[in-house]
Amino acid sequence: MTLEKGFEPHLAIGETTVTGRDIEMLRAIDRFGSMHEAANELGRSYPHLQRRVVELEEAIGQLTERVRGGEGGGGTQLTPDALGLIRQFERLRVELSGVTTVPESVISGTVTERSGELATVRTAAGEMTARVPTRAEDVEIAVRADAVVLIEPRSPAHDRTSIRNQIPGVVTGVAIDDAIATVTVEIDDGVMIESVVTEESVDRLGITEGTDVVAAFKTTAARAITADP
Repeated sequence: MTLEKGFEPHLAIGETTVTGRDIEMLRAIDRFGSMHEAANELGRSYPHLQRRVVELEEAIGQLTERVRGGEGGGGTQLTPDALGLIRQFERLRVELSGVTTVPESVISGTVTERSGELATVRTAAGEMTARVPTRAEDVEIAVRADAVVLIEPRSPAHDRTSIRNQIPGVVTGVAIDDAIATVTVEIDDGVMIESVVTEESVDRLGITEGTDVVAAFKTTAARAITADP
């Protein structure tokens, strides 16, 4: 059975929650310039839609304003605050979409040293530094593939970078889709780390199966959870 990550974005203002359904409603009002037409388009009753607008405005502030007169006899338009709310929600949606679609590598290990929320973890691939929960000992470190940088082993950047975690390995797979490449790097003892880079980067670094590389990622990009259920 394959499990896929999924999140439903929402914004919380006090006890009021703004959902994708609310953003869809605001977009419809903006598109048609009418709450009645927005309700018809969305298949909702006008009283229900109007009541939801009032609930949101009580929590957030004015989101709509009445436009009177003109050839169309007036209508409803969104305020700058409403348009800002839509943009904020869409930024969150894009951010969560990245979290659910980008693969991540999970590496098991044991904490050997701590400094606040940062810790050194002994793994089968060597020592790594990561953000670790308080009092956790046996942990699983998760690293998103888009946080992993690939460096040539003999590159000057290998020595000058501030990235703490630098793990040598061998490329075992390169999958390219729409100019984006997912590169799988095998570390000692069968530990696998994935990196998402551009196809251009793959060509520039000459990455193919069997290429020696260094998989590097910042301490803050490595987040651990306790391995105990």
